[in-house]
Amino acid sequence: MLGSITGLGERGRGSRWTTTVVAYVIASAVGGLAVGAALGLVGAALAPPPTVGLFLMAGLIGAGLVLDLGPRGLALPTIRRQVNEAWLHRYRPWVYGTGFGFQLGAGMVTVVVGSAVYGAFAAAFLAGSLVGGAVIGAAFGFLRAATIFPAGRIRRPAQLGLVDARLRAWDGASRRIALACEVALIATCVAAALT
Repeated sequence: MLGSITGLGERGRGSRWTTTVVAYVIASAVGGLAVGAALGLVGAALAPPPTVGLFLMAGLIGAGLVLDLGPRGLALPTIRRQVNEAWLHRYRPWVYGTGFGFQLGAGMVTVVVGSAVYGAFAAAFLAGSLVGGAVIGAAFGFLRAATIFPAGRIRRPAQLGLVDARLRAWDGASRRIALACEVALIATCVAAALT
C-alpha cells in the first residue's frame, strides 16, 4: 500500500496525493468504527463482567504474543487477501482511497500480520457498548491509516527506495516495540482486574 499511494504515484496517475489520502484516512477510521461498533453492540449483550473481561483480554493478548513470536511453526491465523491494486487505474483517487481505507480499517478483510489487529477488535467487543466499541475501532482505523503519511514526501523514484529501506531498517525495532507493548498491556489488564 505504501508503495502504491505516494506523491510520485499519484502525480503519475494525474491525481493529488492529498485527495486520495484524506479519503483513505477517513474511510479507514469509518471502517474501524463500523466493525468496532458492531462488536461493541454484540459485546453489550454477551461480554463478561469487567473483571473477567480484563483477564480475558490479558489472555487474548498473551495468545497473540505467542502467535506473533511464532514458536514451533505456529502462525497467526489470517486470510491471504489484499486490496485490489487494479483499482488504482480503474477508479478516481477518492474512490480507491475510500475502498482501500475502509478495508484496511475494518482490519480482518485483508492480510493480518500482527495480533494487535485481533486485539483491538477483541477490546471493542469486551468494551461491552456500542460507543466504546466504536471509539476503539475508529482509533484503530485511524492509526492503521497513519502509516501512509511517510509516503507523502515521495516525489522521485529514488525516494521510494529510500523510504522502503528506512522502513525495513525499522522492522526489527518496531517488532520488539510491539511485543513490549503487548507485554505492558497484559500487565495493565491484570493489574486493573486485581484492583
